[in-house]
Amino acid sequence: MEIWSHEILSVIGPSNSGKTTFLRTLNRLSDLHTAFRMSGAVEMDKRDIREMDVEILRRKIGMVFALPLPLPLSIFENVAYGIRMQGVRNKHELEQRIEEALRQGYLWDEVKDRLDESAFKLSGGQQQRLCIARTLAVQPEVILFDEPCSGLDPVSTAKVEDAMVELKKKYTIVLVTNNVKQAARVGDKTAFFLSGELVELDKTDRIFTAPQDRRTDDYISGKFG
Repeated sequence: MEIWSHEILSVIGPSNSGKTTFLRTLNRLSDLHTAFRMSGAVEMDKRDIREMDVEILRRKIGMVFALPLPLPLSIFENVAYGIRMQGVRNKHELEQRIEEALRQGYLWDEVKDRLDESAFKLSGGQQQRLCIARTLAVQPEVILFDEPCSGLDPVSTAKVEDAMVELKKKYTIVLVTNNVKQAARVGDKTAFFLSGELVELDKTDRIFTAPQDRRTDDYISGKFG
């Protein structure tokens, strides 16, 4: 499988098909499990990720989880946290990067006048976009989304999807979703996983109109899943 820069790869499939395991392998989060083993290779810019320093790798490959996980800090400090960890202390640079990240996360206009408020005062959809902004603030190259809209209402979902489509201009995105309609809306390419196997990978319009594998067609049409 090749994942191209400045594209959104949607990964679909029923529960326990390996989607999240695949995602966590890309930035070595699966390494945290003692029983985890891996064969083959994952390469980024033709370099095996297991040869890279894991902290550097996770800065390059950020991740947004299914449930928003804001830190128990202000909105400002949530986004500033990762930037400060990179050693940035200049107030002007810090403020600039925070504003840019919040704008990219489609949140700036909603929070610019209350940056000192607790992040927990935000709605669920706003918290998810804050987590996206926090990921963007450390300037990754790749963003992994693990079902980022699973707990959101349709309006918040639309805002997150709008953000993803805009973000692909600067980043490479891998989106795991159980919502096949979402995959069809935002994905440039779509991969279908089943029982730990990559069944099919193609341009999204082909996957949804003329899949090559009957199992893909059965899943998309709702015969199982």
